[in-house]
Amino acid sequence: MIKFVDLFAGVGGIRKGFEIALQKNGLNCECVFSSEIDKKAQETYRLNYGETPTGDIRQVQELPEHDVLLAGFPCQAFSYAGKQKGFADTRGTLFFEIERLISTATIKPKLLLLENVRGFTTHDSGRTFSTVLTRLNTLGYEVETLLLNSSNFGVPQNRVRAYLVCSYGSSPNLSIQSNLGSADSHKFKQSVQQSDLFSMNNAFRCVKDVLEPQVDQRYWCSSKFIAQLKDALHRRPFDSLHGVRLIDYRGGNSLHSWELGTKGHCSDEERALMNAIIGNRRKKHFGVEQDGKELTLDQIKTFWKESNLKSLLESLVSKGYLRVIEGKYNPTCGNMSFEVFKFLDPDSISITVVTSDAHRLGVVQNGLPRRITPRECARLQGFPDSFVLNPNDSFAYRQLGNSVSVPVVTSIFDDLILHSNPPFSTENLKKCKISKKLLPMLSLEG
Repeated sequence: MIKFVDLFAGVGGIRKGFEIALQKNGLNCECVFSSEIDKKAQETYRLNYGETPTGDIRQVQELPEHDVLLAGFPCQAFSYAGKQKGFADTRGTLFFEIERLISTATIKPKLLLLENVRGFTTHDSGRTFSTVLTRLNTLGYEVETLLLNSSNFGVPQNRVRAYLVCSYGSSPNLSIQSNLGSADSHKFKQSVQQSDLFSMNNAFRCVKDVLEPQVDQRYWCSSKFIAQLKDALHRRPFDSLHGVRLIDYRGGNSLHSWELGTKGHCSDEERALMNAIIGNRRKKHFGVEQDGKELTLDQIKTFWKESNLKSLLESLVSKGYLRVIEGKYNPTCGNMSFEVFKFLDPDSISITVVTSDAHRLGVVQNGLPRRITPRECARLQGFPDSFVLNPNDSFAYRQLGNSVSVPVVTSIFDDLILHSNPPFSTENLKKCKISKKLLPMLSLEG
């Protein structure tokens, strides 16, 4: 019996990946302790595992004896999307709770799997990561760090995460290697077309592979938003939204509030001027003090030669798309709380699913725009359809955005078992082997 603990458990994504790997290999396991402070995540965990995790880990004095420790310790402090305070952030210091519990254990777990965001390895010029490695080494663990992209493991999502495989008393024996995968959905699509990914046994999947054939009307875009999209697309079909981001401070494959008319309808010339300002305000010859510069009238005249420039600017200022301060024009930027901020390309992978915006990822299916459902979001993380989601959509999206990609964890433990890493050594496996007939294989349908 392989005994394990599940710390900072969330909804149990790491546990799910671990259990799938063990059951695939005919091994029995038992969770002897779990911990998660978020009450709503505890609810989802209980729905799936029949147990409610202990709350605040700082109140836990000791752990039961166990073989494997799983921990996706809080990542906000190290995330590129956050403020990157690291150990200066209270959440960042929670790693030391793991250290505290291991250091006081009479028998240390043979194996740890720690998961965090990619930025954890580079935060504070690598000093944060170095501190963690030093602490783990002091506890007797040798660490193999893997940077893995979920898109390489049958998960249609561009999600790079750091996985620390920590073996007590010896180096982990692994054949799996770090692989950052494709940088974005466009490069992923190119790789598929060029067959670069076929070397991975066709493991890759696309967004279209996880879509539900029919969804409840509550996931459809509102009639007002659909009308705005139609206006912005100029009679182009909705399928042209594949891969489009809705954002005001970027150009490229984007739609903006002035094209949607969220603050009032804009003429074709007004739209063109706004797009020209967005495209030129980032150019270095207008200054290098910041990424997007405020531009004077004379600067705008260098790339907009029409005689009606002043009237266009006045109209855009009056509608609220531009603001002018001390003679300098700047777009009133933001993502404007669009119903969808990114339409996924069904023939590629999703952008990284995050807690704050998981509910605003969209797709165009059967020619109509809609938001993805919580079940589709779960599939983007590789959860089996048997996994029970929180009945409240808002909590379900947030929890999935904060979770791990299940098949990545499964692959790591498949590799550890294959190479007989403790506690999966040959001698120990003989004690733990059970009949596979007694344990139905967990499918990864969907």
